Amino acid sequence: MAAFKPGKIAFVSSDAKAAKTARNKLEKLYDHVPPEKADVIIALGGDGTMLKTLHQFMDRSVPIYGMNRGSVGFLMNEFSEKGLLERLEMARPSLIHPLRMNARTVSGEQIEAIAINEVSLLREGRQTAKIKISVDGIMRLEELMCDGILVATPAGSSAYNLSAHGPIIPLDAGVLALTPISAFRPRRWRGALLPQTAEVTFEVIEAEKRPVSATADFTEVRDAAEIRVREDRSIKLTLLFDPGHNLEERIINEQFMP
Repeated sequence: MAAFKPGKIAFVSSDAKAAKTARNKLEKLYDHVPPEKADVIIALGGDGTMLKTLHQFMDRSVPIYGMNRGSVGFLMNEFSEKGLLERLEMARPSLIHPLRMNARTVSGEQIEAIAINEVSLLREGRQTAKIKISVDGIMRLEELMCDGILVATPAGSSAYNLSAHGPIIPLDAGVLALTPISAFRPRRWRGALLPQTAEVTFEVIEAEKRPVSATADFTEVRDAAEIRVREDRSIKLTLLFDPGHNLEERIINEQFMP
């Protein structure tokens, strides 16, 4: 992709002291506008701040350039007060598509949400969850006994998915990760890689006896009975990265980390 051409800049930050201090300094150094009028938004914080900013301005499809003032910062660039305009001009865009979750609860309530990283199912109580898994209408696993299971995007494959021993996926691989969380039966089932066009349906077995929650980034659905997950290609989110440190390169590097 061609280099990004910055226009009007806005700054947002987390509530962390380091992030707010950085924002105050940058707003004194650079002309800026409210986020609603910006051509590019500078997000200051950690990966949680980046996800929150992407969700908040999803309807505008405005590019987001993050600078790390948080903990992990996998989706962020290094922080510096100097040369911001030049860095923006040289930044390379990474395009990602989120997941769309449609969940039905035990009581019949229908809830829809968007996930940039993953949609995860987790048992709510002491008993193991039992989940039936179908892909594109074909039943693939009649009963998975587990603590949970998740579907991760390539961009989110190095987050919770990696912690659950799922595969790291390059951005252009065209697949989604289906990863169990502490699977008991089938004991040796390690998950699957699915085409990005796949729709995954989870049916919670004995949903009232073995309650399961479904979470799409910031949206949690308690007592879920059925959850459908697919990639929403109509939503295009743009992250900006310094040359040589784009998201694709970070995902590759992560696979060689000790």
